[in-house]
Parts: sequence; structure tokens; C-alpha cells
Amino acid sequence: MRKIITSIFVFGLIVLTTVPTKSYSNLPTNEELQVGLSQEFENFNPMIMSMLATTWMYNMVGRTLMVLNEDAEWEPQLAKKIPSLENGLAERFTEDGVEKIRAVWEIVDNAKWGDGTDLTCRDFKFAREVALAPTVAITERETYEQVEEIIIDENNPRRCTFKYKEAKWNFNQIPKFYALPEHLERPIFEKYKEQPEGYEQHSLYTTSPTNPGLYNGPYVVTEMTLGSHTIFERNPYFFGGPAKINRIITKVISNTGTLEANLRSGTIDMISVLGMSFDQALAFNQRVQGRNLPYNVNFQPSLVYEHLDLNLDNPFLQDVRVRKALVYAIDRPGLTNALFGGKQPPAYHNLAPLDPWFTNDPKKIVVYPYRRREAARLLDDARWKLRNDGFRYNENGERLELTIMTTAGNQVRELVQVYLQDQWRSIGIRVRIQNEPPRVFFGQTTNRRRFTGVAMYAWVSSPESNPRSSLSCDRIPTEENGWSGQNYPGWCNERVTELLEKLDLEFDEQKRLNIIHEVLYHYTNEVPVIPLYYRSDISVTPINLRGYQLPGHQFSATNHVERWYLEDPKKMENR
Repeated sequence: MRKIITSIFVFGLIVLTTVPTKSYSNLPTNEELQVGLSQEFENFNPMIMSMLATTWMYNMVGRTLMVLNEDAEWEPQLAKKIPSLENGLAERFTEDGVEKIRAVWEIVDNAKWGDGTDLTCRDFKFAREVALAPTVAITERETYEQVEEIIIDENNPRRCTFKYKEAKWNFNQIPKFYALPEHLERPIFEKYKEQPEGYEQHSLYTTSPTNPGLYNGPYVVTEMTLGSHTIFERNPYFFGGPAKINRIITKVISNTGTLEANLRSGTIDMISVLGMSFDQALAFNQRVQGRNLPYNVNFQPSLVYEHLDLNLDNPFLQDVRVRKALVYAIDRPGLTNALFGGKQPPAYHNLAPLDPWFTNDPKKIVVYPYRRREAARLLDDARWKLRNDGFRYNENGERLELTIMTTAGNQVRELVQVYLQDQWRSIGIRVRIQNEPPRVFFGQTTNRRRFTGVAMYAWVSSPESNPRSSLSCDRIPTEENGWSGQNYPGWCNERVTELLEKLDLEFDEQKRLNIIHEVLYHYTNEVPVIPLYYRSDISVTPINLRGYQLPGHQFSATNHVERWYLEDPKKMENR
């Protein structure tokens, strides 16, 4: 192995210093790969999972009809082909005066569940039935609602026709239309389907998550401890052939500050995209390069945007002038420069620059530069007056104060909270910080709208994706609708809801762009959410990991985990 020797002349003396060579002795092999992630997870029932960590891990054990690959191109997974109007597997037709689409989906011949049971169209039809049950709380019911009927071929149970209730331009982009193992879950659903959340609580994904028949991906779950770890082992029935790594273990290390120490000590071999903060990754990358450490630090611009949800049930936040003042008071360029060296740019709205629908044109959206005086003027207009103690009060003597919540243990978010607390304090707003473990924050607080003021977290979506689930009036989670939908701020703009209903029905590309830009105008003008910055995906991998690639969108690198393999360390050392 080569040593790099640098000569440094100090006071006429030659001092030889060496940069350490990479050590290959402790690199992982295809026997086992241990991965660290900072976010906790729920159970793996694809109907109800909502946390990014859960999705990241589920993609190792579950496949769906199609997926967006690393090049942002749609490709089939369980399907043999993606039906389209062009390839003849789909057609538009009119029924009772309504234009609709029917498309033929055919599942690959050797698709099976992890217990060897054939995976057929019946499993997709059953999943749709579960998703549409009013007693089941799922986050993306819309995906299943758009399919009016699934008609199974009598001669081939792997071939079926999806009849879509409306003719939508993106009818064939349904990657989150998951299958459920009917042979295992049907009896449970039938027994508990009349009870609110009864199915979720008694599903085998909750009561027996190591049952291999629950999974159809390259791996199955053999051990799971919520909040701690999960062990994945090869699925012998995976339709894509055996995965190359025998066993993958994921470990939850909630405090992002301890991940590097665990990596260096060998407790884990890799840090997932749900791991290091951006500033940590930059610093660690410098150490990797300076000390020749055996890791790759991967950076990939993404569709993720960090933001603040404002609970519009809070009477203080119902005044749009207060919401606008909150935005004007944040020096977002200063924030991103301080924490990320300016490499994660301030956000304008919920669409990232990688999305073809993105715009930052001030003629189309409302832009909020850092203007503290404008923030103060808006609060004055809203009759929030400064008193001698430096805080603002209304005519009833109530102090303007807010609680900001996020995931406990995430150092960057905690730093951002302190930054926001200081920025808003400067215009007379008192801010209280209250954080929760990710499992509680995402599993209960956000999706049931239990945060009283501000919730900070990230959204991610696929390109050109209709944001109906998070912006439409009918997607506000309530007890009555089983807490379905992701409109956590509770924002209702009837015009926006109308536009989003039209968006998917418009086959003309320019007209779709005009629609989404009008939506963005209302979104930025009424400020139900404060965008903070666009994130890059980051991970740390051992230098011998091959077949791994960060995609930069909502479909994680684990969607192709069967391609991952670890090059033999001995062969690398002998080069």
C-alpha cells in the first residue's frame, strides 16, 4: 500500500509526516452489514406507515408495481410492464358521461410472499379494500381512491385490469399502491374492520412482524425491537433472485451526535440517509479525506425540504399578518450559511429546484426576504403591541407566544430551533421549545395535529407530484376521517382544492404548470407553512460497498438493495 509523504521545512529541519493509509482489515463483508439511522420507526404495515425511517426499511422487504429509479425514471418492479396509452396496455373511455382509463397490470410470474405463497392481483385488490375502510387510518388513501375497480383475469390471477374513476395524465404513476398478503391479513381485517383502528392494532405487522409471509422484497424481517434494531435476512422466494448481502441489521441511534463514534468504533458499518446532519457530514468528510479513512461520504441534492407547519387552529396563527411576520423575521440565507456553508439553499415553497414544476419567479409566487422591520409593522397592524418587557401583547393582555416542536436528538433541528427562538424574540414573540422522540412526534403529534403552534420536520415527494394530500381542504386529519390526510396545518383554501382536483385531469403539460404555479401563489401568500431550506441527502458508506446510489427523491436507495454488495477486503488490499 502506498504512503503519501509530505516534506515540511520547519526552522531549517525536514519533518516527515504521513497521511495514514486506508485500513481494509475491519471492512464489512457480504455476511453482514450494520446500518445506523437516527430516526425511530413504526411497524411495517405499508397501509399505515408514515415515518421516513419505516419506509426506508420497508423497501428492503416490500416491493410494489413500479418505482422511480435513481435517474428519476419510472421502472416496473412487481409489474412486467408499466401500462400506458402509447404501449396499448391502457385506454381512455367514457362511462356515464365521465372520461375514465382502464389499464392492464400483470405481475411478474415468480412473485411470491416470503412464505412461498404466490403474490397475485388478489393481494392488490385486498389492499385497496383495507385502504378504503373508514376505520383504517392511512396517510395516502387518495392512491387507492383513484382506482374504481380491480378486475382479475379469470385465467390468470397475476393479470388484472385497473379501472380508474377519472382519466388522469399520471394514472400509471402509482408506486405507493402496495399489496397486502390476503392469505394472512384477510381474517384479521374481517374480524376487526368495524372497530376504529382495530385492524391496525391486530395486524400481523403489529403482533407478529417476523412472519415471513408479510414480505415480498429481497429480505424478510427476522427480528424487530421498536426503537432499537431490526434484523433483515435474505428472502429465498424473492422474485428478483437472492440478495448479495446475507444479513442487514439496522440500529436506531437517536442522537445524531453519537453516530460517528459508533461508526468509528465498528458498532455500525454505515450511516443511512437518516443519519448525519449536513454540518456533521461536511466535518466528517474532511476527516475522511485528511486521515484516509475507509468511508465514502455521499452528498446528493434532493427533493426534500425542511419546513415549519403552523397549526392554524391556534388563534394567534389564524391572522395571516402574524404568519407573514414570522417568515419576514427569519434570516434564512444567514441560517443556511451558518449551518451548511450555503450548500443547502433557502426554500421558497414545497417544491425543490429538482422538480420540473419548481419556480422562484416573484411574479408567480410571494417571496419573503429577511425584513425585520416589515415583520414588526405587520405585528403592529395586527394589534400586537410591544411592552417594556420586550414582548408583544394583544388588547386582551395575552402575550404572543408559540411552542415549536421537532424530533428530539436531531442536533441540526435543535440548533435551528434556537436560531428561530432568537429571531422571533427580536420582534417580540416568546418561543418555547418542546421536543419528542420521532416515533411519538410523527406517530401521534403531527398526524393527529396535537402540536399547538409550530412543528418542524421535512417533506419529500416524487417529481411532478400532486400535493393534494398535504394541501387540500378534505385532507385535514380528523377523528371523523380516521386521521387520514397530511394537511397537518389545517389549511383550507377552496380555490387550491379546486385546482388540485383539476391538476391530474389535465393532459396538457403547460396547463398543468399554470395550475401548480397558481397553487404555489396561494401557498406562499397565505403561509400555512414556512419553508426553511432544501436538503441534500447524505449517507456514509464503507469504501467496499458497491451497487449503492442515493436517488435524491422519496424512493430510497433501499429500493434496489438487492444490488448492493461488499467487495472482498482482501482483494482490495492486494491491489
